[in-house]
Amino acid sequence: MNNHEHEDDLQAIRDSVEKLCDGFPGEYWRKLDRERGYPTAFVEALTEAGYLGCLIPEQYGGSGLGIREAATILETVHRSGGNGAACHAQMYIMGALLRHGSETQKQTYLPEIASGRLRLQAFGVTEPTSGTDTSRIRTTAVRDGDTYVVNGQKVWTSRAEHSDLMLLLARTAPREAGKKPHDGMSIFLVDMRDAVGHGLTIKPIRAMLNHNSTEVFFDDLRIPASSLIGEEGKGFRYILDGMNAERILIAHECIGDARWFIAKGSAYAKDRRVFDRPIGQYQGIQFPLAQCYAETEAAALMTTKAAELFDAGAACGTEANMAKLLAADASWHAADVCMQTYGGFAFAEEYDIERKFRETRLYRTAPISANLILSYIAEHVLGLPRSF
Repeated sequence: MNNHEHEDDLQAIRDSVEKLCDGFPGEYWRKLDRERGYPTAFVEALTEAGYLGCLIPEQYGGSGLGIREAATILETVHRSGGNGAACHAQMYIMGALLRHGSETQKQTYLPEIASGRLRLQAFGVTEPTSGTDTSRIRTTAVRDGDTYVVNGQKVWTSRAEHSDLMLLLARTAPREAGKKPHDGMSIFLVDMRDAVGHGLTIKPIRAMLNHNSTEVFFDDLRIPASSLIGEEGKGFRYILDGMNAERILIAHECIGDARWFIAKGSAYAKDRRVFDRPIGQYQGIQFPLAQCYAETEAAALMTTKAAELFDAGAACGTEANMAKLLAADASWHAADVCMQTYGGFAFAEEYDIERKFRETRLYRTAPISANLILSYIAEHVLGLPRSF
């Protein structure tokens, strides 16, 4: 397929997703935001349209598409005023199962995930005491016959209450036992339907935005030994590709947000009149919007490059990190400028700006902070001494 044909296919995806999103206008998202609800109907619509299974190979019931197509889906959701965070994890979590799971595991779970009969939306990595230093997680999984016994705690585990399965990272060997700090960690596919009330407790976290975040507690939870994905001790390496995919997908969500803010602000600047002229005629309004547009389009080029490298199977850690950094900064700047353009009306719930403002701010902090990305670039690209 040549580039022109590929772009035509991507545009067809945009058009189709936009049409789907028309059925979920601002009122739908505002109601969920007020109630801290989960967008079940929206997720079901995306699933039925085949979008949440786009990265699953056709032999397992998916569409067999690439990260570029997945990114286009999520970018369009955000550009339409929605929020793909309710379901984006399913796209990148299942990569660990696809790349490192046994054929039995893939045959058991991937068709069910692709059809929507099972949801894989929860990613159990972050812990209260370790934060972004993943090597210091304390959750353990100890082998006991044909089971593992899991103990520990995870935090900011989004969508745990609305997922059937969780991809869990736990220590199967002490940090000190390995040659490297990240050795000794393993990943498990946990069926939460069986686990809740039998060693697994989920507690919602009320936060600044409606991200359906939770704390998860493991208290002698027994899971089948067959829950282990790949080999013991190699779990961190297994999730690295998923982390690159996550950053690429979220970068595209940020681009969608930024374009939404810029379009919203520009439209208002044309219609709103102050001192007998549209406010968009004033350079104090024009220039910030134009600057945001330039920043967004530059960031979009990096997000596209990162996605293309990922799909080609090439190393893309640097590009994925830069894409997330630049796109998150662009969306946050566009959000702030849109707020300023609207003035007091931006704070009114009915315009959706304050909701999107809160939502897009998350990505300067999660899933990895801007400072950690800068540290990565400094060390791995510029060759500067490691700072921590």
